[in-house]
Amino acid sequence: MKRLLLAAALALTLSGPALAAGFDRAAWQADFVYLKTELEGSYSHLAWMASPQSGIDLPALNRRAERQLAKATSDAEAADAIRAFVAGLHDGHLSELPTLKPAPPADPPAKRDLTRDDARTGCAALGYAHRTSVAFSAPFEGLAGFRLLEGDQVFRAGLLPLPDGRTLGFVRIPRFRGAEFPELCQQAWAAILAKGETPSRGAIGDRMDDLFLQALAARLKSLEAAGAVALVVDIGGNGGGNDLGDWAARLFTDRPVKSAPLLMVDSPVSVGYFDEQIEGLKAAKPSPAVDAALKAFEAGKAVIGKQKACSRNWVWREQRAWGADLDCAGLLSAGFASGASQAIDPEPALYWPIVAQPYAGAWTGPVYLLTNSGTASAAEMFAAVMRDNAIARTIGAKTSGLGCGFMGDGETAVLPNSRLRFQIPNCVRLRGDGTDEVAGISPDLPILPAEGESEAARAWRIVRTIAGDLSRG
Repeated sequence: MKRLLLAAALALTLSGPALAAGFDRAAWQADFVYLKTELEGSYSHLAWMASPQSGIDLPALNRRAERQLAKATSDAEAADAIRAFVAGLHDGHLSELPTLKPAPPADPPAKRDLTRDDARTGCAALGYAHRTSVAFSAPFEGLAGFRLLEGDQVFRAGLLPLPDGRTLGFVRIPRFRGAEFPELCQQAWAAILAKGETPSRGAIGDRMDDLFLQALAARLKSLEAAGAVALVVDIGGNGGGNDLGDWAARLFTDRPVKSAPLLMVDSPVSVGYFDEQIEGLKAAKPSPAVDAALKAFEAGKAVIGKQKACSRNWVWREQRAWGADLDCAGLLSAGFASGASQAIDPEPALYWPIVAQPYAGAWTGPVYLLTNSGTASAAEMFAAVMRDNAIARTIGAKTSGLGCGFMGDGETAVLPNSRLRFQIPNCVRLRGDGTDEVAGISPDLPILPAEGESEAARAWRIVRTIAGDLSRG
């Protein structure tokens, strides 16, 4: 009897790994197929990821996920296989969302009465708070001779004398989103009260972009007045924000700035973006430029989902060279990151960065843009515009590689069996060389980690590299 039991146990061992109770491999494999179908229809960066230029072997990534799912013995292993596939695309905007639980009974909180709040409390109630350190991403403050300028709560700034007697200025931009600057919210609050009006979320929000640009321009002017001849703009660890990442570039030059061409995915998810632009242009003062832009957006909306039928499932089998006009790229022209026009126009519906024009050219000297792997999204838009318009040289490390994420509402893929949820980017910003910004921005002057080097030593190496570059002209 013992021999029979031993033989039976051995047979079970050789037959393969035991499956966890309730595990349904076929259901997980179906979820993976569903996810890929959603990506084929809605993921704006898919054609880039399927190109050799991306550095990602998408067919190999697909095969690995299929093998892992075929070998999975539990829900956890299967979920890890799908998550590893998504992570392999190295696109932080293509990310997992929390799994939703059944909604509890509705019990809405009482509406807050902002009229009872002081500015500090009211801004906090509206969600204005520092979420990113305002300190520099390298410890320049610790270098001998470095001096901080007064008032560093919004944009920390300082000066450092170089060995040749010139002075290098520093300014930190921790984020391109007004919600992370409670001090600016409090200024808006005070201005609203001064006009005899009642602070509200909308009234505060309407003022934040201008206050951000105004404060940054003032910082740049103060550095110039203090004797800085060149400027380090630190966006290391800046995780992005909104269109301020594009608009702020105007403050660092007195020359016209061209924003990136914008593409939207050819999918119903893009209809909302086109509708928003159409509504804004219809509300604008009529002009030949407005009429032309309106017709372009209406034509763009009309062809969504109606272009030449072409499946993008080739991406799981082969790589094809990138091009925005690539057959089966599934992308539509949607103006520019600046709106319908790249040229300066006083009509906000045509040219969104018009809000930055009063502050254009606040600084016109040499600029070095400090980036690292935490520089992402709208901060990458800023870096790309600065670099592609020859406003700045980049120094440090390659950026994160998130590129354009969402213009309007993005698509959310909910896998039918596991209920895993993933948000899917819907836009592409093109670099000056025609590549997808999601590739990241490589530095002109790389500062790579060195064995045994302290953070202070790295900061000094950044400064010495800039000083040498300035000397070479």
